Amino acid sequence: MKLFVPGRLCLFGEHSDWAGEYRNLNPQLEKGYTLIVGTNQGIYAEVKPCPDQLIVQTYCGKGIPQLSYQLPLNSQVLLAEARQGEFLSYVAGVAYQCVTSYAVGGLEINNYLTTLPIKKGLSSSAAICVLVARAFNRLYNLNLKIREEMELAYLGERTTPSHCGRMDQACAYGDRPILMIFDGDKVEVIELTVSQDLYLVIVDLGATKDTQLILNQLNQCYPLAQNLIQQNVQKYLGEISSSIIQQATTALQQGDAELLGYLMSQAQTEFDRYLIPACPSQLTAPILHGILNYELIQPYIWGGKGVGSQGDGTAQFIAKDQDSQQKVIDIITKYFPQMQCLELTITSKNKT
Repeated sequence: MKLFVPGRLCLFGEHSDWAGEYRNLNPQLEKGYTLIVGTNQGIYAEVKPCPDQLIVQTYCGKGIPQLSYQLPLNSQVLLAEARQGEFLSYVAGVAYQCVTSYAVGGLEINNYLTTLPIKKGLSSSAAICVLVARAFNRLYNLNLKIREEMELAYLGERTTPSHCGRMDQACAYGDRPILMIFDGDKVEVIELTVSQDLYLVIVDLGATKDTQLILNQLNQCYPLAQNLIQQNVQKYLGEISSSIIQQATTALQQGDAELLGYLMSQAQTEFDRYLIPACPSQLTAPILHGILNYELIQPYIWGGKGVGSQGDGTAQFIAKDQDSQQKVIDIITKYFPQMQCLELTITSKNKT
């Protein structure tokens, strides 16, 4: 069968998923809230069962050669590969979880097309994990629901050296916007609809960032803050972020692009104030802030912010309308040829 799993864009609430999990150790912390939507880009694959092997052919995108892997369906071999931390590790990590938890055979994956940028805060690793979990689920009739596929994908990714939070696997919901609430080990998922189409532009900044360093530095602020910097991180990822997201959830459902843009810009301002001191080498992000404030695109946007773990990886803008969406793309690609723009439209389900 053929499968497609999109990336996911965290509209609001980056880092709040793992921060909310620390409520297990410090109940005084605020719950984590994230507002998420699937992207138009993703991972395409043909999958089929095979007796006792994990066979993967993958195309990671333009300019990246196609790769082939073959592993025996042995739990110890899969675990060892998962711990390597390479692209195949994500596939092996989910396969390891499936083999140890269910009566499954092997799997052959032909990832014939990838349109999702890799390592740009759009959950490319989670997308491949969800794809593998879904392939095992459907080919071997495991009868897992979406939430259970997400959990299987999450456990698979955490088998690798990745320190991802639970929001990343929200790509399992496809293009539906969702609100996720994180309270220790408990996760609540609320599916949302919008009343008006919303037009976004996602910009791969063509630069680099160290996501692991960002996560390591911010995690040092939990579960108990030891100084003012750590208190500020907890304050932003707690009460400030949750307040912004609750307003953004209402604005999203009402299709209020102007308010969403304002809230994005507000979230970025507060993020910078409270979190940059915890990891200045990555979160100062001059390229990100340069494009967010670029004068020529301001007439066409309501606002914007960083994506994912933040840093010089990816930016997002909410455009004033569909024509403005294209103007933003045209301006950025003209004056910043190293950057790649992706359009994302959150579509109203009220249309017939």
